Amino acid sequence: MKSIHKQLVEYGMDAHIADYVAVIIQILIIALLCIVANFITKKIFIRIINHYVKKTNFKWGNIILERKIFRKLSHIVPALIIYYFSSTFPSHQHWIVKGAITYIIIVVLTIIDSFLNAIDDIYRTYEISKIKPIKGYIQVVKIIVFIIGGIIIIAALMGESPVILLSGIGALSAVFMLIFKDSLLGLVAGIQLTANDMVRVGDWIEMPKYGADGDIIEISLNTVKVQNFDKTITTVPSYALISDSFKNWRAMQTSGGRRIKRPIFIDTNSITFCTEDMIEKFKNIHYLRDYIISKEREIEEYNTNHEINRNNKVNGRGMTNIGVFRAYITNYLKNHPGINQEMSQMVRQLEPTEHGLPLEVYAFSNDVRWVVYESVQSNIFDHLFAVAPEFGLRIFQNPTGYDFRNVLEENRFMKGDSTP
Repeated sequence: MKSIHKQLVEYGMDAHIADYVAVIIQILIIALLCIVANFITKKIFIRIINHYVKKTNFKWGNIILERKIFRKLSHIVPALIIYYFSSTFPSHQHWIVKGAITYIIIVVLTIIDSFLNAIDDIYRTYEISKIKPIKGYIQVVKIIVFIIGGIIIIAALMGESPVILLSGIGALSAVFMLIFKDSLLGLVAGIQLTANDMVRVGDWIEMPKYGADGDIIEISLNTVKVQNFDKTITTVPSYALISDSFKNWRAMQTSGGRRIKRPIFIDTNSITFCTEDMIEKFKNIHYLRDYIISKEREIEEYNTNHEINRNNKVNGRGMTNIGVFRAYITNYLKNHPGINQEMSQMVRQLEPTEHGLPLEVYAFSNDVRWVVYESVQSNIFDHLFAVAPEFGLRIFQNPTGYDFRNVLEENRFMKGDSTP
């Protein structure tokens, strides 16, 4: 700086003005050096590194490049130049050094942040990341790093040792626990969720309290993100999965079968004993022929052995249309290509209600995908609703306006009234 001042004075400039001009020139030179150094670092060295990483097809290179770790490193160079030339301004050297150190620490913190994000991105390329996510732990590390970084920055600005500030953290521990309450609860919950394998990325969970019904797309320190089936996102606190109840459908998805459990309601007035004509008709049904022949023989032997008079249908044993229909459904499910034959199957009667007799189908589809499952279930009940009248059965439903109109028309016809 003295040489610049001397040179300006030699050119005839006033010594007082030369002091200010020399300072401005010095600042411009340092700024120019910073710009040139930053340009050389980004445009030459960073490009060489990027080209080398892409050329060698380094497995994780693209992830590191996407996080711009090397680009952020280039910001340290101008700070080092400013730090080196701080002695040029003796009266302001103290504050320039503090500013440069603070800037370098901030850059280092952003680099560490990007590096930790890159670690998480690399880990997600492995299948184990869906079972054991580490994002929550990385966020804990970030919190610790930023706290330590903040303490070092404050210590650097105050000109004190960071150890002195760290010794005062004990007194502020209660405040920190209050500020980071959710993070601490989330950390403990994350450890429990991972250790007990309660949830994974990709699991379908239901949590009505929080309006969550869909697939988990992210597990972090404080929250679990669930993409609902309507494509909305629900954010659930991590600790809520420990303290509250939720349903995880993973076991169903991995079992190879999805449960079908639905009744059809039979009008009890349509239930009756089978006549000879009905039995002969049922013998022509593919899924019933062997059952009817076997059942007919069994009933005949029972009634003969017990010398039962069958002139009255109340006596002895006999087939009913509801029993035959139940046997038909059982055989139909056993031969259905969409039903998992290795899992439980049952057709059972539930307690009669004001809506009729519930005949429940209990089985498992052999495909757990939602669309396929609904298609299989719908096909089964489409068929059952259609074939029920073939057994002399009526499906129960509450009367509609159409039914009342038919009753009125029948009454008018019986009375001989042809008025519409």
